[in-house]
Amino acid sequence: MTRSILIAGVGNVFLGDDAFGVEVVRALGARPLPVGVAVVDYGIRGFDVAYALLDPWDAVVIVDALSRGGAPGTLYTIEPDLESLKDSAAGETMINPHGMDPMRVLHLAFSMGTVGARVVVVGCEPKDFGDELEGRMGLSNIVQSSIEGAVEMVESVIRQILAESGMCTV
Repeated sequence: MTRSILIAGVGNVFLGDDAFGVEVVRALGARPLPVGVAVVDYGIRGFDVAYALLDPWDAVVIVDALSRGGAPGTLYTIEPDLESLKDSAAGETMINPHGMDPMRVLHLAFSMGTVGARVVVVGCEPKDFGDELEGRMGLSNIVQSSIEGAVEMVESVIRQILAESGMCTV
């Protein structure tokens, strides 16, 4: 049995460090990955990620910039409590299609149907999104330097998921 794992990069390339997820999946796309692993750059298409979560994936890894109060460039791996998200989905579906963080995407997905996949979020603490009105192209230096570590973190999550399922981790 082949596991199916979606790696979903999320972010806006016109808002500086918000492009973190996009850059990580770009780097992952250039590396060999196990059979059954799909890497997709969703950009700012949070609705598309929500719909993808309804597909029959074994696991979905969402990669995005996450403001959690840490030092810029800090990497996080979070496995959300899907049961509590499912229970609170109805009240959390206010959507800004250009500003959807992973939790809002999960709430939206649960409001539309059943999320059967294991979900892991790999994120990076941003430093700068650019000017409020104009944005900024390109990641800050500190977030750019976190890309390789994030790629290795995603690869580790993939290996863990495959190992837990008893599948080969080639």
